[in-house]
Amino acid sequence: MRGHPYRLRVARGSLDVIDPGKIEAFEEFGRRWIDLVNRHGGTHHGYDLPAEGASDRALALFSFPRIADDERSRSPFGQDPRFVEADHVRDETDCVIRTDRTFMRSLLPAGTGLSEG
Repeated sequence: MRGHPYRLRVARGSLDVIDPGKIEAFEEFGRRWIDLVNRHGGTHHGYDLPAEGASDRALALFSFPRIADDERSRSPFGQDPRFVEADHVRDETDCVIRTDRTFMRSLLPAGTGLSEG
C-alpha cells in the first residue's frame, strides 16, 4: 500500500428541529447561513430538508480545514450585520425549535486538498 489514501477535515454539523409549517422561513435562514459560512472560510455542504418520514428535521454540514478556522469564523457573531440578520430571521419566525450541534471529523478520499486538522 502506497501512503495513506485518506485525509481528515474538521466538520461541524447541526440537526435542527424545525416547525414544518415554517419551512420557507427556515429555507431563508438556511440560505443566509450557507452564504455566511462560505464567506468566512468554510465550506457549507447545504441543508438536507424533510422529504419523507420525520417532517421536522433539517441537517446541515459544513467544514473547515482546521478547528482554528472554524473558531475564527464565529468571531463576528452578534456584530456582523449579516450574522445578526440571519439570526433575526430565525428568531422572528420561530422556524427553528431546537438546534443540536456537534463537531466531527470526516474521513475523506485522498486528493481532496483539505489539510489534516
